Amino acid sequence: MISLLISNGFFLSHRAMPPKPLPRKTPFFISLKVRCFRTSESNPVPDFPPPSSVLLPRSRSIKRVSRLLRTELQRALMDYLHFTRGYTFSDAEYISKNSPRFVESLVPMIDDKDDVPRSLRKFFRYNPINEFEPFLESLGIGLSELHLFLPHGMIFLADDHVLLHNFHVLCNYGVPRNRMGRFYKEAKEIFGYAGGLLESKLQGYENLGLSRSTVVKLVVCCPLLLVGDVNYELVAVLEWMKRIGIESDLMVNYLSCSRTYSWKRMLSTLQFLHKVGYSEERIHNLFRGNPKLFLEGIGKKVYLFFGRLVKIGVEINVIYSYFVEYPNILSYKCAKNMLKVIGFLCAIGMGKDDISHIFSKHVHLLSTCSLKGHKTVCQELKVGKADLYQIIKDDPLKLISFSSKQQQKSDGKVDSHDPRNYLEKRTFLLKLGYTENSEEMARALRMFRGRGDQLQERFDCLVEAGLDYNSVIEMIKRAPMILSQNKTVIKRKIDFLKNVLDYPLECLVGFPTYFCHDLDKIVERLSMYAWLKGRNAINPTLTLSTIVASNDKRFEKYFVNVHPQGPAVWKGLKRSSKKDKN
Repeated sequence: MISLLISNGFFLSHRAMPPKPLPRKTPFFISLKVRCFRTSESNPVPDFPPPSSVLLPRSRSIKRVSRLLRTELQRALMDYLHFTRGYTFSDAEYISKNSPRFVESLVPMIDDKDDVPRSLRKFFRYNPINEFEPFLESLGIGLSELHLFLPHGMIFLADDHVLLHNFHVLCNYGVPRNRMGRFYKEAKEIFGYAGGLLESKLQGYENLGLSRSTVVKLVVCCPLLLVGDVNYELVAVLEWMKRIGIESDLMVNYLSCSRTYSWKRMLSTLQFLHKVGYSEERIHNLFRGNPKLFLEGIGKKVYLFFGRLVKIGVEINVIYSYFVEYPNILSYKCAKNMLKVIGFLCAIGMGKDDISHIFSKHVHLLSTCSLKGHKTVCQELKVGKADLYQIIKDDPLKLISFSSKQQQKSDGKVDSHDPRNYLEKRTFLLKLGYTENSEEMARALRMFRGRGDQLQERFDCLVEAGLDYNSVIEMIKRAPMILSQNKTVIKRKIDFLKNVLDYPLECLVGFPTYFCHDLDKIVERLSMYAWLKGRNAINPTLTLSTIVASNDKRFEKYFVNVHPQGPAVWKGLKRSSKKDKN
């Protein structure tokens, strides 16, 4: 049916247009002719005397501002910044619309509520405000960080144009304005750089072969990269990535701006894997399968687990083989579980040889289980430690069925499913960030269909299509049904979205349930929408979710019956779809 629709011109002539991206705003131009207040001698921040300008009240009892009044306040502030202070129009507009706390503080300054613009123009004319306060607030600097910039309402000295210049450099380079608060909190030194130093540091990372967009995401995730010389650990990690065949841009794609990363820990992880016997190809495959392990690094629990195995007498080469054969035990949670297993077995009196034997046979399964204490298990089974020791020695898998904290059936019996498949699925969910033994984990286990390796394959299909790794995780958590579909269906729906509808993949992040709708239904509805657009009978900028997710009754009301010929066209599309199925 898709080929028929294309030949009829539904998508070639009237392609559904994705939402237009917002125009790129002009980088901040900070005029150095701003009104400043200078003391008799220059003192470093924050040792400023109280300013002489008007300080706006910061009372927490400000009443809720109506939408109309807020709009008038924003317009007045924008006019002041643009016409009086010399900000570009786009910058003045951005500041006025993204500094709500400051805008609300202007309410007490209104002496004529019937003419708010005139009242504020009069106020601004005779009472110059501290314009840096809304400027910094608009950059995303929170109230606590804002007080670090403006203690007791201080005003910047003229000599502090360096700080403003560095703000300008970061904005012009591509750093999002709402991330500036993090820069000041984690690496405030960079705002004191002079003489083009900040520009040279950014260029230094580009000289490593990184694209500008990659550098932006790196410094947003790790502002400390701009402090001191080029980070040695980062350079070493990038060299390792090159050795194992991972592009730098791909690695950075997995980073999340909401987290902080340690390049030293990443480097230690790579070196550890190399030492225990991983080939470069195996490291490459491990990274693609579990990038979170590399980005967060191997924790101390892994090294403690390594040490405990050595202490109980397991040979070094055997331990290395565990890590190579079962890479999941490299994660913090699995290593923590393994330490509990060792403690449990030692507590019931099991010898080193028996512990080593159990690990050699069942290390993969044991690493995914969080165990109860040995005393609790003995009480539940009404046996002593010696009897429990003998039970586990005869059948080590009883350690999982008797001791795991995972919720069992209500009658207390162990589930009859294959524990290996079940535990593989749990391992996959742990990699996505689910908390072990939580209600969220239990609900996900019921909703996800398929083996662990199948779920991983479907997940990889979404990432390989071009979606951000962290975005895919959020999509899966919002719509777990995505991974219940086989890989072929997922690929078909992605191909239809990109190559037929010409929609950007990013629209799926806000509408993950797209994958849960039948492809024939999507084709029919988008075809109808394209037909209506060609006749100017409908809004041409509707989102994908509005078109696809509406129920049948609503769709017919707003997408079929809006045109006299609509019902006939809709019946023709439905008929054509049925023919394709037959």
